[in-house]
Amino acid sequence: MTEETKAVETQAADNSATANTIDLTAFYGVKAGMTRIFDENGNHVPVTVVKLIPNIVTQVKTKEKDGYEAYQVGYGIKREKLVKKPIKGHLKKSDIEENLTKFAEIKNETVSTEDLGKTLSVNNFSADSYVDVTGTTKGKGFQGVMKKYNFSGGPAAHGSHFHRTTGSIGNRATPGRVFKLKKMPGHMGAVKQTTQNIKVVEVNVEKGYMLLKGSVPGSKNGFVKIAKALKK
Repeated sequence: MTEETKAVETQAADNSATANTIDLTAFYGVKAGMTRIFDENGNHVPVTVVKLIPNIVTQVKTKEKDGYEAYQVGYGIKREKLVKKPIKGHLKKSDIEENLTKFAEIKNETVSTEDLGKTLSVNNFSADSYVDVTGTTKGKGFQGVMKKYNFSGGPAAHGSHFHRTTGSIGNRATPGRVFKLKKMPGHMGAVKQTTQNIKVVEVNVEKGYMLLKGSVPGSKNGFVKIAKALKK
């Protein structure tokens, strides 16, 4: 009888946990770094480790009020001291106790105000599925054209005065100006980038991590968006 009671309690806890979660097409995690694993055949597979963090629905966008349907998701928990007052008021209005600092919207075909305060689950992202990962690339600072655009550069001989510079950027009197989008030295990196069709190797909810095959954009400890692959 005791075992039956424990089974009933466990099932009730699972049902309660399921009722407090919602499945969406995307979620946000933290890039923890890269490592390697070995598959069943002993092949070396490089993987990116994504730390699973709480994603909570902080607002429900409806057609009647906002003109479109979407869920606003909050993530990135910090100390209460580091949360600004407007954000505290927004979270208090949604009856959310966690000190969230980052917010993003995820569109969905149907929305419900009953989902406010629920946590996103990763049930839609199983092993061997494919995802699109979006992150902010590493900042490289001000770089020249050889590093930024892989220009070949000039001769390396001593007599040459043209080594790593840009070279000609336009004509003479006609057109008398430099065309827009000309590849020139400037700031490199620190831009939003998406890598598509990345294979999910493993999802471990208990230990709170996900393994993705290969590399993903972004620096260590940076936030990344993981969404269902659009082209798979």
